[in-house]
Amino acid sequence: MADLSRCLPLERSSVEAAHELIKPYIHETPVLTCQTLNDLASTPQRPSALVGTPFEGQRPASPKINFFFKCENYQRIGAFKIRGASYALERLSKDELRNGVVTHSSGNHAQALALAARTRHVRAHIVMPTISTPSKIAATQGYGADVIFSGSTSEEREAVVEDVIKRTGATLVPPYDHPDIILGQGTMALELEAQVRELVRQDPALSVRYTSTANGKGNGTPQDARHGNGPSHPLPLPPTKATPGACVPPSQRAGHYPHLHAVLAPLGGGGMLSGIATALAPTPSLVFGAEPSFQGADDGRRGLQQGARIASVKTLTIADGLRTPLSPLTWSIVSDARLVAGVYAVDEEQIKAAMRLVFERMKVVVEPSAVVGLAVALWDEGFRQLVEERGGEGGWDVGVVFSGGNVGVEALGGLFAAEGGGGTEREVGTVGREGERVAENVAG
Repeated sequence: MADLSRCLPLERSSVEAAHELIKPYIHETPVLTCQTLNDLASTPQRPSALVGTPFEGQRPASPKINFFFKCENYQRIGAFKIRGASYALERLSKDELRNGVVTHSSGNHAQALALAARTRHVRAHIVMPTISTPSKIAATQGYGADVIFSGSTSEEREAVVEDVIKRTGATLVPPYDHPDIILGQGTMALELEAQVRELVRQDPALSVRYTSTANGKGNGTPQDARHGNGPSHPLPLPPTKATPGACVPPSQRAGHYPHLHAVLAPLGGGGMLSGIATALAPTPSLVFGAEPSFQGADDGRRGLQQGARIASVKTLTIADGLRTPLSPLTWSIVSDARLVAGVYAVDEEQIKAAMRLVFERMKVVVEPSAVVGLAVALWDEGFRQLVEERGGEGGWDVGVVFSGGNVGVEALGGLFAAEGGGGTEREVGTVGREGERVAENVAG
């Protein structure tokens, strides 16, 4: 990978520079809204839904939420990863590219690097664990990459990568653990800001600010909005950001939309969330991470609770792009309360329910990893209480990142067929070399 001494600093201006550099290689993906999902998110959960949770017996929260969905499932290769891969290759020298590039990934970064390399006429070697979905393997091979299979533990994958480097001299391009990857992924936040601003300029009623102003109700949020409450939002935050919920005067509504109150993004290895947090650091927008909780996949949330990074994750969550832990670099960003306001987690059934809503109500195809942010807003009572308490009756405008849409028809059918009594594991081939169903630190 590019020498760290040559990397731009992790700040918004560097994300802006990265965006200019990769524009020829990426799509500006659309931002969609959905009134049905706004209404669902703004309706209190049934008390029975809170039974067995830390919120049992409490009055269900009644937040006001308007969504803006950044649809990276419409991105090239079907996921956001092309942003980081494209920028990473742009930063490599001709000498570093001469012998090709190599990475390890279960799918989306694999496809992204394969396409980015093909675009630049560079050889790509992709180490994919046997847990990878068949559709992602086929797509990676379709972009012309040399796919090498490995076991699913970090030791197995890294050993194969080292062998490829020794054999070919290829340059490693990691899935998330590098400043160039982080800066590339953060470019989606710049687009989201500008697109929401234009959407609200055209139709002010899309924003809670318009509704709250018309009703004479504010949605002011105190500067300690990042404090939150509940077990999934453990870190207090110094009041370093500007007030994220100030009500907009009617004279300004159509001409200048100030900012989203919050952005929810999936959290796996942390490259995307770190990039978004870096891009939005100078703004009042609050950034939150969303994870699956199945079999300890919520290493980010648990790490924040414990005050230390969790180095290993062994999970077969259906959100297969989020089966990897944070790296020391991404942890340093996600654990900084000035940059990331908190991390929440949802279970497998909530992920599937969110997917179904997106399919049926928005007519949009997304993979399980993509909807964890929406699931948090709909069902994590800690987040919902935060919005109600800090947003007041005016509520929050919330950006939600749909990170990708790489899910095969067979896997999709099997996922929902399992609702009739089958398990919740995603049937995606053999996990271990001996057929054992275990996976560790699998990068998406």
